Amino acid sequence: MTAMLLTPATELDHRVSDGIHVQLMWSAEEDRVFVAVADTRTGDEFTVDVADRSRALDVFRHPYAYRPVT
Repeated sequence: MTAMLLTPATELDHRVSDGIHVQLMWSAEEDRVFVAVADTRTGDEFTVDVADRSRALDVFRHPYAYRPVT
């Protein structure tokens, strides 16, 4: 992933499939959980904040369903 994080974060899990990198991240400094996605084929990158932490694995498994509208 080429996106720069503004604060240090710990990777909780990651997966790669067909050039799509998905990371489940936690920032202790901000007490923030988020999923970072990077598609190496298209160069597309985005993050999804996980406000409801009970949904973290669902967001990790299906990040495009939670992708922010831009």
